[in-house]
Amino acid sequence: MFGKRSPGGTAAPALVLKTPAPAAPSRQPEPPPLAADTRRSPPPAAPTEQPRSDDYYQMKSMIFGALIEAIDLSQLAKLDGESAREEIRDIINEIISLKNVVLSIAEQEELLDDICNDVLGYGPLEPLLARDDIADIMVNGATRTFIEVGGKITLTNIRFRDNAQLMNICQRIVSQVGRRVDESSPICDARLADGSRVNVIAPPLAIDGPVLTIRKFRKDKLTLDQLVKFGAISPPGAEILKIIGRVRCNIVISGGTGSGKTTLLNCLTNYIDEDERVITCEDAAELQLQQPHVVRLETRPPNLEGTGAVTMRDLVKNCLRMRPERIIVGEVRGPEAFDLLQAMNTGHDGSMGTLHANTPRECLSRIESMITMGGFTLPSKTLREMICSSIDVIIQAQRLRDGSRRITHITEVMGMEGDVIITQDIMSYEILGEDANGKLMGRHTASGIGRPRFWERARYYGEEQRLATAIDALDQGEANAA
Repeated sequence: MFGKRSPGGTAAPALVLKTPAPAAPSRQPEPPPLAADTRRSPPPAAPTEQPRSDDYYQMKSMIFGALIEAIDLSQLAKLDGESAREEIRDIINEIISLKNVVLSIAEQEELLDDICNDVLGYGPLEPLLARDDIADIMVNGATRTFIEVGGKITLTNIRFRDNAQLMNICQRIVSQVGRRVDESSPICDARLADGSRVNVIAPPLAIDGPVLTIRKFRKDKLTLDQLVKFGAISPPGAEILKIIGRVRCNIVISGGTGSGKTTLLNCLTNYIDEDERVITCEDAAELQLQQPHVVRLETRPPNLEGTGAVTMRDLVKNCLRMRPERIIVGEVRGPEAFDLLQAMNTGHDGSMGTLHANTPRECLSRIESMITMGGFTLPSKTLREMICSSIDVIIQAQRLRDGSRRITHITEVMGMEGDVIITQDIMSYEILGEDANGKLMGRHTASGIGRPRFWERARYYGEEQRLATAIDALDQGEANAA
């Protein structure tokens, strides 16, 4: 019999060790080999290691099976995370002793961490989730796990026992936000407790086993000043973005996958006044606004009967009845674009959204296409007039081929000439070449616009002098570079 320690001296329930049962979801993790990291600030070094042998996994399965036989899961669930981890470690140590397993101190510590992660966390993913330098985790079945570090994708030595264990971990993740993933519902969007975005696609759609993709949420929330240090935007450009956020321009952030749209949206929300009521609508809640008056809404998939779904359009339409001052849509993908434009055009100045597009001009076309695909039969000219009267500024983000991310355009929507929407760039990014290390070199350049269209809005908020200084600095920076 094993007696488990419990905080405060309370004896934990006695646990009887039976003959080892067949291994339940067991798994090994370890920090992967550190990829060549091109980040500007060096990440914490992760230990490199050799892939573990099959003997290690067989031994771990045996010990894990004995642990499951010995432990009282109902009592374990009553303990907090740290206490539960300590209890599990104690029991594993006793199992190792009884079974005369010979391990070095380092190997035993690794085994203890592995099994604790399997029981209490996300198994082999735990070391990857703990690393701050990883932007994306991509699990392609049980045996292949990739990470993105510094804009580059690298294969790790992380593997799962089998696809069943990987599927169990996927279920554990999505169930925490009230969702499910199985054969009847093989695609699921979810999030981790820290806001990291999760996508799961399971068999039979994924042929080689479940595919899990995690876009990690940064613990240290980026600011525009930090983006300046990283070279994503010039100091005058960042000042212009701060003013745009402050004076309640309607903003659409455009960019490709992984270009930093959500990060930039989070940065701009820092300049929302604290007395404003802000409502966010997202598929998986990941925006982290710091204002005191924020209402967070999240879509809901259909239930097993195929009913009960709440779409993004439902959320945006409902926002209009909630007395918002700003509406922020995490990502515009469909006909909710129409409702967001209506909100922007009916007194909710300063609303924001993101969408996938490669240029500001393409962004406008995408909005028109999404509205048309939603079943609206408005003439093209009417749609474009609505877009012009609703959107003030398009901010274009781009991930370059060297893995770096840049804000490439700050573009104003000016109006219509005939059937064509007229735009003008306040700032753009010009690639100049490539250095010896393969990193792209470039500069942010001014377009020579003396007074942007939102100048009067800036004057209304008392920011016109600050805006003039930023534009002059942008022009001066280009002259100095020339």
